[in-house]
Amino acid sequence: QVQLVESGGGLVQPGGSLRLSCVASGFSWDNFVIGWFRQVPGKEREGFRCVGSKGDSTTFVASRQGRFSGSRDAAKNTVFLKMNDLTPADTAVYYCATDRLLDCSVVLQDHYVPAVDYWGRGTQVNVSS
Repeated sequence: QVQLVESGGGLVQPGGSLRLSCVASGFSWDNFVIGWFRQVPGKEREGFRCVGSKGDSTTFVASRQGRFSGSRDAAKNTVFLKMNDLTPADTAVYYCATDRLLDCSVVLQDHYVPAVDYWGRGTQVNVSS
């Protein structure tokens, strides 16, 4: 059974940083990609970063990548998202998701997001003073 569990969200002041984690289980990294998505209140969920199968590549949406970076700990089946210099516009629920389509460039496209195979429950990030 595929499971994804995000953590690390919370309240942070503008200019602050957070590191989100996504622990994945129930599938082989060789057969799935893992993406980071977020949903701002009142807007559609959008993707911005994706780790390829086997963890050997990363694709991101340049206009949304912003001040974010990522990493992966294969031994712990975990991917991380580091967010720096946060602004109130970054307030959103952040999700990790995985898909059997081994093409991050497609998985991150807005039209594909509703079809992504498996989702975590998300972690709330609030940026406010």
